[in-house]
Amino acid sequence: MIIHSSTFEISAVRPSQWPTGGLPEFAFLGRSNVGKSTLLNRLLNRKSLARVSAQPGKTRQINFYQINEQFRFVDLPGYGYAAVSKKERAQFAAMIDRYLIDREPLLRIAQLVDIRHAPSKDDVEVHAGLRTLDVPLIVIATKADKIGKSQIDAHVRQIRKGLQTDVRILPVSAEKRTGLEEIWAILEADLDNVVPIEEP
Repeated sequence: MIIHSSTFEISAVRPSQWPTGGLPEFAFLGRSNVGKSTLLNRLLNRKSLARVSAQPGKTRQINFYQINEQFRFVDLPGYGYAAVSKKERAQFAAMIDRYLIDREPLLRIAQLVDIRHAPSKDDVEVHAGLRTLDVPLIVIATKADKIGKSQIDAHVRQIRKGLQTDVRILPVSAEKRTGLEEIWAILEADLDNVVPIEEP
């Protein structure tokens, strides 16, 4: 994928703020501090389009980015951050659920997990919920550069067993830029099959 343009469009907290126009969308979500913003920046070959914070849990809205004026990346708030109040976590969950369930142009969901660790309880619960949706799903195992290459397959098997899933799992390193082409291949295939959605 050649990126000609990538622009931040809007941060939304309610459906009335979601962009219109029907452009296809790819949603990314994962635990706080899993490296989601860094991955988005690497995929788009930008340094700081998606805001990378030293403080996990800072993404508290749904951020929409328009790519090549043809599709969008949607950055969903991180889950599982303990320092966020129980009430705020419930609000984030409701906001994310509303988007994932109601958003017509949503083509695919990418759930990010840390390849170094077995899936957390939150990862497992979120994955089970995502699999009930009628939307294609992939798992991106981030930070693959933090383990030896010979360990990657074993860690992918650990993730698959923990999530109890047959969904495709892609080991990726945003730092080393490995695995990005595999992600783009999936997204481009989705775009090739898209039927445009007209919105008012």
